[in-house]
Amino acid sequence: MSVKRKSHPFKWRHFEPEIILMCVRWYCRFQLSYRDLEEMMRERGLDVHHSTVWRWVQAYAPEINKRIRPHLKMSGASYRVDETYIKVGKSCKYLYRA
Repeated sequence: MSVKRKSHPFKWRHFEPEIILMCVRWYCRFQLSYRDLEEMMRERGLDVHHSTVWRWVQAYAPEINKRIRPHLKMSGASYRVDETYIKVGKSCKYLYRA
């Protein structure tokens, strides 16, 4: 009887999974360039080429998006706004608050 094992997504990667996920998250969340991430990793003592970060994003971003999407809060199409006029000195000013 053979048991199929799920392959580890970070198998054969040179860097730790935490480093890979950090680069992918930062790229997606903060819209940093690959070269920005290369420089940030260099400041942390890691020699990561920008093309390596690109490959990580291509490989892992879709999976991260698929897993995170159900946990994101759905935003509705409507919102509430409170509107009023207030008297400031001798003139009335329009005030609204979302």
